[in-house]
Amino acid sequence: MAFKWLKRKKDKDAAESPKEPGDKTPDESNRPADASESPLPGSSTDEEGLVPDIEAPPPPLASEMSPAPPLVETLTLDQAAGVEEEDAPADGESVPVEKTGEDQPRRGFFKRLRSGLSKTRDFLNTDIEDLFSGKRKFDEEMLEELEELLITSDIGVRTAMDLIEKISRKASKIDNVDSLKAILREEIFTLIDDAPSEDKGVATQGPRVVMVVGVNGVGKTTTIGKIAAHHVREGRKVMIAAADTFRAAAIEQLAIWAERAGADIVKHKDQADPAAVAYDAVEAALARKADIVLIDTAGRLHTKVNLMEELKKIKRSVGKKMADAPHETLLVLDATTGQNALSQAQLFDEAIDLDALALTKLDGTAKGGIVVSICSTLNVPLRYIGVGEQIDDLQAFNARDFVEALF
Repeated sequence: MAFKWLKRKKDKDAAESPKEPGDKTPDESNRPADASESPLPGSSTDEEGLVPDIEAPPPPLASEMSPAPPLVETLTLDQAAGVEEEDAPADGESVPVEKTGEDQPRRGFFKRLRSGLSKTRDFLNTDIEDLFSGKRKFDEEMLEELEELLITSDIGVRTAMDLIEKISRKASKIDNVDSLKAILREEIFTLIDDAPSEDKGVATQGPRVVMVVGVNGVGKTTTIGKIAAHHVREGRKVMIAAADTFRAAAIEQLAIWAERAGADIVKHKDQADPAAVAYDAVEAALARKADIVLIDTAGRLHTKVNLMEELKKIKRSVGKKMADAPHETLLVLDATTGQNALSQAQLFDEAIDLDALALTKLDGTAKGGIVVSICSTLNVPLRYIGVGEQIDDLQAFNARDFVEALF
């Protein structure tokens, strides 16, 4: 005990007595030779003579820090004005205009129309260019060859003769292929553009009733679905009447198209009276305040008189429920049938008085000239043309677009 007390007293006296320069404490003398001889600035030793952990220096104040360079270089007003002047087009330089959303569907359909008429275009252009092979002069012989070419493309005999007569009057202006194509293009456009385009019947009150007719296989049911989708997109309420009760699965097919288009449908059982279905559809349209009624009919052969009488019965039945209905009778024709489509249109017009035409499957034929023949021969407007199976492949007929796509 005495030894421990004496040791603590010596340690206490040594701590209290001033240390001479150069003196070392016992602990300091026991340090390794490579240890630092002087303590770090700002540090102090503990009771056991060990150097405590050194804290990291505090971060500099914001005011002491130098500003970092900006990530994005800012421009002065004068510099910004200079950039605008450099980006601006020079005088007389055209500025590209961004296409609006409304132009896109039209441009897309014209592209499909041009693609659909590729067979007819290749047929016409190749043969017309062959007329001038050998640097021939445009004469009567070449006119006869051109007439034969037009007839072969299903423009029709009567229409081809009319075109040749008009072209012969301008023969002096034709000296190469391009001049012949330009004159032929304008004459065809004149024939098509002169065709009637207005509606013969317009609903004054209530829904507009359209009866769609045509022979088997022309795409009548599909056309109805596409027309319905067009009206629904424009905000109209559409009612479809499944009056083709004879063909197998016709009602089911039309129901699928009605669902796709977002239209209502009125249907009966198979083999039901078509006139009764049409009557009920008009009645439902009046009750539900529909805007458009599209009546599907059986694919009737135009050579069967009794089937034409059935169409007349449907017209009478609809007229009993709503005066002046149907307001439009639309005939669907298949472009691949060529001149037979023209004879169908003539017979249907004589029987039930047509108001408009729809020409389908233009993408699958080299006889697109049937459009010219129909427009110039019949006093019935061509309302729609179809160039594919998609829902947007049926569009309103435009004479200028058609002629441009044809050449």
